[in-house]
Amino acid sequence: MSILAIGLSHRTAPVALLERVSVSGDALLKLLRDVQRASCVAETMVLSTCNRVEVYAVVDRFHAVVNEVSELLSVHSGVPVEQLAPHLYVHYEDRAVEHLFSAGAGLDSMVVGEGQILGQIRQALKLAQDQGTMGPTLNELVQQALRVGKRSHAETGIDRAGASLVSVGLTLAERVLGPIRDRRALVVGAGSMSALSAATLQRAGVTDIVVVNRTHERAVRLAQTVGGRAAEFGDLTAELAQADLVVSCTGATDLVITADMVTPREMFLLDLALPRDVDPAVRRLPGVTLVDLESMQEGAAEAGADDGGRLEAISEVRGIVADEVRAYLSAERAARVTPTVVALRSKAADVVETELGRLAGRVPEIEGRIRDEVAQTVRRVVDKLLHEPTVRVKQLAESPAGDHYAEALRELFNLDPKVPDAVRRTETIDMEVDR
Repeated sequence: MSILAIGLSHRTAPVALLERVSVSGDALLKLLRDVQRASCVAETMVLSTCNRVEVYAVVDRFHAVVNEVSELLSVHSGVPVEQLAPHLYVHYEDRAVEHLFSAGAGLDSMVVGEGQILGQIRQALKLAQDQGTMGPTLNELVQQALRVGKRSHAETGIDRAGASLVSVGLTLAERVLGPIRDRRALVVGAGSMSALSAATLQRAGVTDIVVVNRTHERAVRLAQTVGGRAAEFGDLTAELAQADLVVSCTGATDLVITADMVTPREMFLLDLALPRDVDPAVRRLPGVTLVDLESMQEGAAEAGADDGGRLEAISEVRGIVADEVRAYLSAERAARVTPTVVALRSKAADVVETELGRLAGRVPEIEGRIRDEVAQTVRRVVDKLLHEPTVRVKQLAESPAGDHYAEALRELFNLDPKVPDAVRRTETIDMEVDR
């Protein structure tokens, strides 16, 4: 079984296409289940954020799964495969591991170094666990990606070099509005991104924060955390007329803020939703500035930290990712050979017990003490003969061609690494091999 990653992101697709492919809520659940039902797929997870949609899967076929997942993304988005395919990237085995680790470390984000991706990966992991599509291989990979992300933020200056989309957006807002601490801010939505937006506004010194959400109770809870107030969703137009700075990030599939809801005046709108919340037509209104994900990348680069510190931090994180990828692949290759080693030891143990049984039948007069000594001697001889080959094959398995050594053992000794006895003896035999 091998690891496959297929998807598209802000690096390969325009925002308009990402909007169409993006999935959330019930649509995300359905895509996850459909991929799991695809042929040759043993485990799967879907990572859908504001700037990427990626499917990770453990598969035993490559081309067939790539075609099926591409078709599913097409069906769920309504985008024909021939239009979608040029924007899709496919990573397999080592490259899939490296891609997820890089994403977890923030290297593949629109704003390099932002830490929000870790929360998004955790959400994708939990959803897959809850839906039963997460198995041991993918679970270990994703857990390791989360550890790589934490290590990158703990050991480097990537946090200082990067920023969240919200922070970058507020930096751009200050260029338009001047200091924002005395401005009235309106947060539309009450999800994780909206909560981050409200908290970032509060840290920036904004004291007049209003939260609007379709579910009023959630708006109330979020507003309370930042000392703001909640307004009914039906009052959105009236609240827009009073706001200087608007941050919108809902899960709506249609526009939430249209041009006829906005009063022409000095005003800054930050649209972090995918699909977008704000009608691009508001840009034509006098005095109104709209920044959305399509224009965010250029703004992120302008608002980033000094190039020297930023590049140094990115370089350090890339080093961490490279080290962690090597360690993961080495351990994973070594683990692959374990069933073969177990099967070899199991077969040898069966042969020993069979021959000792024959000896007891042929020479029943051997007294117990001598019989035990003979048995121990035979077992020690077999253990010593097998110790070096089994340790060596585990070491060799860590190389890129490691699977070939395990395959050679299986052929030479006619082994079946899946036999029940071998599985039951795994723990005991592993201890013997590591002696």
